[in-house]
Amino acid sequence: MQKSLDSALIKIVEDLRRTLHKHNYRYYVLDDPEVSDAEYDRMMQELIALENEFPDLSHPDSPTSRVGAPPLDRFETVAHTLPMLSLDNGFNDEDIIEFDRRIKKNLGTDDEIIYTAEPKLDGVAVEFVYENGRLTTASTRGDGINGEVITSNARTIRSVPLLLENRKNIPIPSRLEVRGEVFMGREGFKRLNNERLNHNLPPFANPRNAAAGSLRQLDSKITASRPLEIFFYGIGVVTDLDLESHWDTLVILKNLGFRMNPLIRAKIALKGVLDYYRELVEMRFQLPYDIDGVVIKVDSFSMQRFLGSTSRSPRWAMAYKFKAHQETTRVTNIEVQVGRTGVLTPVAHLETINIGGALVSRATLHNEQEIKRKDIKIGDTVLVQRAGDVIPEVVKVIESKRTGKEEIFKMPLGCPVCHSSVVRTESEAALRCVNSACPAQVKERIKHFASKRAFNIDGLGDKLVEQLVDKGLLHSYADIFHLNEKTLACLERMGPKSAENIVNAIEESKQITLARFVFALGIHHVGEHVAGTLASTFESFENFLAATTDDLKAIDGVGPVVAKSVADFFQQDENRKAIEAIIAHGITVLREDKKIGGALKNKVLVLTGTLGNMTRAEAKKNIETAGGRVAGSVSRNTDYLVAGTSPGSKLKRAHDIGVQIIDEKTLLELLGD
Repeated sequence: MQKSLDSALIKIVEDLRRTLHKHNYRYYVLDDPEVSDAEYDRMMQELIALENEFPDLSHPDSPTSRVGAPPLDRFETVAHTLPMLSLDNGFNDEDIIEFDRRIKKNLGTDDEIIYTAEPKLDGVAVEFVYENGRLTTASTRGDGINGEVITSNARTIRSVPLLLENRKNIPIPSRLEVRGEVFMGREGFKRLNNERLNHNLPPFANPRNAAAGSLRQLDSKITASRPLEIFFYGIGVVTDLDLESHWDTLVILKNLGFRMNPLIRAKIALKGVLDYYRELVEMRFQLPYDIDGVVIKVDSFSMQRFLGSTSRSPRWAMAYKFKAHQETTRVTNIEVQVGRTGVLTPVAHLETINIGGALVSRATLHNEQEIKRKDIKIGDTVLVQRAGDVIPEVVKVIESKRTGKEEIFKMPLGCPVCHSSVVRTESEAALRCVNSACPAQVKERIKHFASKRAFNIDGLGDKLVEQLVDKGLLHSYADIFHLNEKTLACLERMGPKSAENIVNAIEESKQITLARFVFALGIHHVGEHVAGTLASTFESFENFLAATTDDLKAIDGVGPVVAKSVADFFQQDENRKAIEAIIAHGITVLREDKKIGGALKNKVLVLTGTLGNMTRAEAKKNIETAGGRVAGSVSRNTDYLVAGTSPGSKLKRAHDIGVQIIDEKTLLELLGD
């Protein structure tokens, strides 16, 4: 029988939680503890005992929730409100000087640009969502559009605040999306690997792999046992705060309880950025964690918004990477691989080497011109690096190691897979197989079509696709929908249950959004971002099919190259027939939500202060549904400034340039509510 609760007991528990949260903040964020580890542990054990004795006192925000939640069956996925884009890389001072020159040109200024620079940690990017100060969702970066939900695991990281506190009169946002990098320090990594070796378990290759593997455990108790850390570096969507610059935002985040890297260098010009890079190069290996470069960001948010982003990276930020890890090895052979669009890519087979904790046995040679420029021969001793610490590539030949027995490599005159002709277009350095029925191309197109970001057919992996194509069971991605359990069950390593699961996954994939469908087709130059742009423009697949080249060119972010690629794709009979076959198998391509025109059609609005009847995210959605657009800063193009309570500096700016200022009531009237 459960014991009854009284107000005195409840107060004891609340005081313990509050005290432990405070000491967590002082220890992990300020690096200024006020109590000994023993005293902290005593309070934690007291709280655990009370929550175990009185289960009704348990709460997800309690410091005890860091111990770990019950295991999951699988990870759910969640869409990021704003995409988590990757960064363009620079590898020398000239790249950064050119980046600065490009920023000035795009902004139309000769003034010095002010940057904030920070160490680029070699970890795992994550996003945490706080609602009214409470951690509600944590997710990995994933593909940048969608991530895996890891909330239970995130709670186990001691430096992650579970509750935000109002320090220095900073209001707690009703919604705060904050981004950071989870990593494992060198000492923690060393201890973890020693423990694994003592238990006859294989060690992790490097701290980044250890952090990634620890963060993706279905059992959060395992994550809780791993020495994970985090530094926060930025935001997604934030309500109720007027944020003017990156550095000021980091200061606010720190005061809310988030751990910041103490090495961040604020508000510096180009020379300061280059000096800072050299400082970090010198101290790189003295740090208690791995870094692989410097992240440089334009500090001003208004400048960031003006500069915007490409489909994959922001134009206002760049990673200045350290020189890549390099090792020497021997090229044992060069083979040519054929990709989804028919491009022939030479790949070097290497005597296996360990570069920065990763075993490398292959490296890309890019194209024929690159091989000639570097004078790479079969049998050469070469210097190999992990470009950007990720993709292995051959840097140069060690000519002094040549014996005279090396062989000159020649690209094949035809496709190495189907022996069809190959061509080189004027705009490309690569050779391309002209046969769209080439088995290598077919395999890669089908793999792309079934991939997670396209039709997401679980179980239809690379090896199974290759087996199905080799046996003549798949000739195009349309043939996927012919597959049945009897056919699949006869394949190697495929039993009746596995076959049933794949058929079920194929059936479940038959409802798909227009954006994912367009991406799945594998049109040259059409990635996820462009597919999303096309889907939101045309809204239905019928409209997309009917679009002319001029219609496509007119879309912001598409341009003539993509427009021609799309038009060429649909002019090929085999592509149209494959699509017709897909639709005939009962595929439903869902329409995109159509935005409604109204009083706010083509109007630009800016929000400031706190709204009473809706959050900023809700206001933004309502405005966009009514045909309007929400901007982040006031300019002469702004039609309305919506001023809530406690408005910021945007109000004065609107007054100064004569922008119409309205309150929330007027906004609701314009919205028709």
